[in-house]
Amino acid sequence: MSHACAQEDFQSPPPPNGEHPVTAILAVVAIVAAILLITWARLEVHGTGDIAAALDEEAPSVPKPAEERELDEHVTANRFATGLSP
Repeated sequence: MSHACAQEDFQSPPPPNGEHPVTAILAVVAIVAAILLITWARLEVHGTGDIAAALDEEAPSVPKPAEERELDEHVTANRFATGLSP
């Protein structure tokens, strides 16, 4: 008969499966390098004009319908209730 998962089942960390710590560190460095290269390429190809324009542009001030405002209020109230406030 099976049993429920308990704290005793997870006392020690899992074995590294033969992976050397240097390999893990190199993987993280490679991911960071890829992110930086992709960002650099995006800036070289597209420039920063569209980003600046999007940040400077004001959002339209069209009033929301009452139903959408009520939904937003409920979502905000639930976020505060669960501790996920902005």
